[in-house]
Amino acid sequence: MKRVANAVRPRLARAAGAVRPGLTRATDTVRPYLARTAAAVKPQVTRLAGVARPGTVRTWQYTAGAATAGLALAATVATAAGPWDSSGQRTAERDRAVALGRTGGTDHEGDSGTTAAGPRPAPSAPSVLTGLGGAANTVKSAPTGKALAGVLTPLLDAPALGARHTAVVVDVASGRRLYGAGAGTALTPASTTKIATAVAALSALGADHRLTTRAALEPDTKELVLVGGGDPTLTARSDTDGWASLRALAEDTAAALKKRNITTVTMSYDKTRYAGSEIHPIGVNDNLAPVSALMVDEARTDDSSSGPVARVGDPATDATRTFARFLADHGIKTTAPGPSKATGRAETLAEVSSPPLSALVERMLTNSDNDIAEALARQTAVADKRRADFAGGGAAIRDQLKKLGLPLAGAAFHDGSGLDRADRLTANLLTSLLVKAGDPGHPELRPVLTGLPVAGFTGTLTSRYTDGAAGVVRAKTGTLTGVNTLAGTVVDQDGRLLAFAFLTSDTTDPAAAQSALDRTASALAACGCG
Repeated sequence: MKRVANAVRPRLARAAGAVRPGLTRATDTVRPYLARTAAAVKPQVTRLAGVARPGTVRTWQYTAGAATAGLALAATVATAAGPWDSSGQRTAERDRAVALGRTGGTDHEGDSGTTAAGPRPAPSAPSVLTGLGGAANTVKSAPTGKALAGVLTPLLDAPALGARHTAVVVDVASGRRLYGAGAGTALTPASTTKIATAVAALSALGADHRLTTRAALEPDTKELVLVGGGDPTLTARSDTDGWASLRALAEDTAAALKKRNITTVTMSYDKTRYAGSEIHPIGVNDNLAPVSALMVDEARTDDSSSGPVARVGDPATDATRTFARFLADHGIKTTAPGPSKATGRAETLAEVSSPPLSALVERMLTNSDNDIAEALARQTAVADKRRADFAGGGAAIRDQLKKLGLPLAGAAFHDGSGLDRADRLTANLLTSLLVKAGDPGHPELRPVLTGLPVAGFTGTLTSRYTDGAAGVVRAKTGTLTGVNTLAGTVVDQDGRLLAFAFLTSDTTDPAAAQSALDRTASALAACGCG
C-alpha cells in the first residue's frame, strides 16, 4: 500500500495543480449567480420563516462552500470529495483512473472502451455526504420540521401549483424525514420516474454493465446478422464522443469476413432481445423512438442527441441499412436487410459495447432521455427474468425497489420514462430513492446523484434558476400536461445534504408552476433552519 501511495502521489499532485485554475475560474463564474440568488431569496425566507439568524442570508455562504462549477463545495470538501468540472459532473473518477494508469470513469466525456473487454469504470469519488461529514467538520444539526414548514408551506400553497401537491424533505445523513405534506399520497410523477428506473437498473445490472451490439455469421449460409443488444446510444457518427461506434463494428466485421474470403453476404438483423409492442401507450411521439433492441442514434432524423425530434418508424431496419452502407465502404456487398434471429451456431465476428451503465444513467437523468429510460426498463426486465416489454419493465422496476426495502405503497410503474400518465409515485418514495443512492453501502447507485441536472448549468435545468440557486440545486424535472414535479438534492446553509421531492397535479400554467417549484427549491437551499 505504501509503494502504491508513493507511486500515485506525484500524479495526484499534478492533477490537483491542473484542476485548481479551473476551480478558480468556475468560482468567479458562479459568484454573480449566487449573489442574485441571495438577494432574491432573502426576503421570502426572512418573511415566511422568521428563523434566519442575523447575517445568515446575506450571501450564499454555505458550510459546503463557495460554488465551484455546479455544486457549492468548500475547498475542504472539494479536497475530500474530488473536483468538479464545468458541467457539474465529477472529474475525480477520471483523475484517479489516470493516476492508476488506465482510462475509464463515469464522467459523460469518458472513453467507453467500445468493447466488452474495455476498462471498468473508475470507482466513484467519495460522496458529498462523506466530504461534508468528514473534512469540513463544521456541519450543523439538521433543520427542524417547524422551521422548514414555515419556509416551504406558503411557497407550496402558491396557486400556480394547483389544488393537489405533496412534498417531502429528508436529511440524507440520517435518513430522517424533516418535512412532509402528503408524503404517502401517490401522484403522477412524470419524468421523475427516471430516478426509480435508474436505481432499479443499477441494482439489477451493476454500474459497470455494458450493452453489446454484435455481428454474427451463420455457418454455411453466409447470412450476416446484426444482433441488437438494446443499446440506444449506439452511434453512426464519425465523432462517437465515447459511445459505441457502428462504423467501428462495420470495419471490424468487414475485416473478419475478408479473412474468410467472403465479400458478399445476406444481411439480416436480430431485435428479439425485447418483446411486445415497440410503440409507447402515448402513441407515436417525438419524445421517444419505437422501443427496439436495435437502433442507432436513438432513431433520430437529425443530428441532435437530446430533446424531442421526429424518429424513424423502424429503427432496426434503419440501423441495419446504415451498417450495410458502412460494410460497402469496406468492400462487402449485402442484400436488403430483413428480420432474423441469430442461432446458437452463429459465429460472432465483431462487437462493440456501450459505456458502463453508470454513464448511461447519468446521460438519461441529465437530459431526461426517454429512449435510454425505456431501454433500461427492458434491460432490468431481462435481468429480472421477466418479459422485456412495457409491463415487464414496470414489474421488474418494482421488484428491484422492493429488494432494496424502499416504500412502495401506492406506487405504479407502467414504463421507465414517466411518459405514461398511469404511473404513480409518492414523495416519500422519491426521497427514499435519493437517500438510498447516497448510502455508502450502495456505491453502485451513486450515478443517480451525479447524473442529476445542475441548476443553471446542465441538462433540463440549464435555463432554469438563472436568478435563483444556480449551481446549488441538483434535481430531476418532470412535466406533463397538468403535472409538474421536481426531486433532487440541495446543501442548505448549515451544510446539510438534503433530499427533496415536490409533486403537483392539476396545474394550469406550466411556466408558472415550474417557477414556483424553483422558488421552493431555492428557499430550501437558502434555509439556515437548524
